[in-house]
Amino acid sequence: MKLHCGLLVLAIGAWAVGCNKNPSSSGSSGNPLTAPVDYLGATVKAQQSATKTIDLVSVNQAIQLFNAQEGRNPKDLDELVTSHYLGQLPTPPHGMKLDYDAALGKVTMAKATN
Repeated sequence: MKLHCGLLVLAIGAWAVGCNKNPSSSGSSGNPLTAPVDYLGATVKAQQSATKTIDLVSVNQAIQLFNAQEGRNPKDLDELVTSHYLGQLPTPPHGMKLDYDAALGKVTMAKATN
């Protein structure tokens, strides 16, 4: 009898913990019918994030190479293209812009201001 009561208490505890989760915190609605849409949305966001990271790394590497060969940081990002350190500047995601600090020789992604 004690085993059955213990299992019942354990099952109720697991159910209570599972019901207490907030599905909006994970980015999904928690609805099985919208799970494919939630998954695709998360996939697109992950791809945009990965692309943004790769683009920033490649531009920062080009700046470091420019600095090593020219002895200074480029005046602006266009100088990386005209000096053939980059084929072209990456296009930032919608609503974002490349922010270059010539003193530090570092480029970051920032929200575009209108």
